[in-house]
Amino acid sequence: MLLEIHPKNPDTRKINMVVQHLEQGGVIIFPTDTIYSFGCSLLKYKAIEKLARLKNVKPEKHNFSIICSNLSNLSSYAKVSNAAYKLMKNVLPGPYTFILPASNNVPKYFSTNKKTIGIRVPDNAICTELITQLGHPLVSTSIHDDDDIIEYSTDPELIYEKYKHEVDLVINGGYGGNIPSTVIDYTADKPILVREGAGNTDNFLIVE
Repeated sequence: MLLEIHPKNPDTRKINMVVQHLEQGGVIIFPTDTIYSFGCSLLKYKAIEKLARLKNVKPEKHNFSIICSNLSNLSSYAKVSNAAYKLMKNVLPGPYTFILPASNNVPKYFSTNKKTIGIRVPDNAICTELITQLGHPLVSTSIHDDDDIIEYSTDPELIYEKYKHEVDLVINGGYGGNIPSTVIDYTADKPILVREGAGNTDNFLIVE
């Protein structure tokens, strides 16, 4: 199913329709404030296994992120130092992925042998409403394009044509971007830039 949802004013009825798919263990494709991503409920292991198959990785070897609706929601799933919280409060919601020490609230099957977790709070109304209605974070991984020049797929209708038999639902929230989030490792005392992306990194990062 290709479901059009307004990117600024998401229709509650349509959001609830997507949430029903997620609660039933469905895998969706949805827009963020950067690129389009695969997603599923953090509490549905079989859906996470399906995400891993779509990315051709073993579930225990995945490098997925979780998407939260706000900063307080995020702190339930990661151990956030005072310095990290101050930085995150300044830049979130926004196009950043923070790698943080995982808390005990992260399901064991998701974190497997990892002690860290990548967390996002996108500046995207569809994401915020989905997670708010679902009641817990989404597991997320980006959609790469087969094109040698364009790294990420941006057209939701073309994405739907490609993946309509592999996912339960594709949200059309308008054209996506082609620059991923900036990835920041804040597992130690100071932030380290792992990947430069859409977010501004001036004046507060140590480049690895």
